Amino acid sequence: MYRFLYRHLLSRLDAEQMHGAALRALAVTGAVPLGRALLRSLFAPRCDPSLRVQAFGLRFAHPLGLAGGFDKDGVALHGLAALGFSFIEVGTVTPLPQMGNAKPRLFRLPEDRALINRLGFPSSGMARVARNLRRRPAQPLAISLGKNKATPLHAALQDYRAALERLYPYGDLFVINISSPNTPELRNLQRAVYLADLLAGLRQALEAQDVAKPLLLKIAPDLSLDEITTICVLALQHDISGVIATNTTVSRPSGLRSTAARQIGGLSGAPLRSISTEIVRHIRQVTAGKLPVIGVGGVFSGADIWEKLRAGAVLVQAYSGFVYEGPSLVRRAIAELRQIMAAEGVRNLSEIVGTA
Repeated sequence: MYRFLYRHLLSRLDAEQMHGAALRALAVTGAVPLGRALLRSLFAPRCDPSLRVQAFGLRFAHPLGLAGGFDKDGVALHGLAALGFSFIEVGTVTPLPQMGNAKPRLFRLPEDRALINRLGFPSSGMARVARNLRRRPAQPLAISLGKNKATPLHAALQDYRAALERLYPYGDLFVINISSPNTPELRNLQRAVYLADLLAGLRQALEAQDVAKPLLLKIAPDLSLDEITTICVLALQHDISGVIATNTTVSRPSGLRSTAARQIGGLSGAPLRSISTEIVRHIRQVTAGKLPVIGVGGVFSGADIWEKLRAGAVLVQAYSGFVYEGPSLVRRAIAELRQIMAAEGVRNLSEIVGTA
C-alpha cells in the first residue's frame, strides 16, 4: 500500500514538506501509549534472539537502525522506535541553531531509488535538542554532532566539544560528523592535519566524563582507500570506538536516470550501496576488525543487511530505504534477513561479520 501511495501521490509532493509531515505524524502518534502500541503491532518485527547484536558495549535487538538526518532534532523518537528500529541516530546537531541552506534542498530520484540533499545541517541547536531528549525511548540512541557553518575549521573542536558535553547525558553513542558535503570545508576535517587535533580534543572531553560512552567517526565515500586507512590509523591511536561508513557522495555513478541527478548535494540510496560496502570491507581488512563499523548506504532489504554484515559491519543503518519502502521497512527487511540466515544455516549474526 505504501509503495502504491508513494508512487502515485506522495512522490509528487515537495520532498522536504513531505518529510516534515511524516515527522509530525510520527511525533503525534508516538506521543501516546496507544499510538506506540498500534505502530508496533503494524510495523515492528518480532523478537528473535538469533538477531541480537552486542556492539560498543550496548545490546541491540537486531542490526538495523535509522541513520542520522531523518530526525535532526529528536522530535519523533518514540514513533520511530515503535516502527522497530533497533537504534536511532539523532541529528546532526549543531551548538547554535541554524537554518541550513536555501530551499529547495532535498530531491527525490525515484528511477534510481535515491535522494540528493544539500540541507546544510539545519538544527534547532543543542539546547533545544537536549530538552527534546529528556523523554527518549529505550532503544540505544546515537547523537550526531556537527559544527556551525560560521565556525572556522581551526575552531571546529570547540563546537564539537560543546555539543558533546551538552548532550552527553542523553545519548548512548556519539557520532562526529565530519563528512557532510553540504557545509563548506567540513570534509577537510577528515585530513590528518585537522583530524588528529580534533580527535585528541574530543578524547580529552570524553575522559572528563564520569561514564565512558562510545565515540564514532562518520566518513565520506569520496575518500581514497589510502585516506581511509590514514583515518583508521588515527582513530585507533585516539581510541575512537568505531566508524560509520558512509555519508552521502558528491559523485554521480554512471547510469543514473533521474533528471534530479543534476542537482548539487550529497547522493544517497541504492547507487551508494556498493561504494559504501567496499569501504566497510576495506576498514575491516586494514584494522583487522579492531575498529567496528556501522554500514550505511543503499540498505533497502534483508539482502542488503546481509551484504553489509558479511563485508564487516557490525550494525547497519537505513535512510533512503526508509523513505522509499515506508514504515514496514524494518519488519520486512528483518524477516528477509531471518530467511537468509535459515537458508545459510546461520544461527547467530556474529558468525557472518566480515566473512565476505
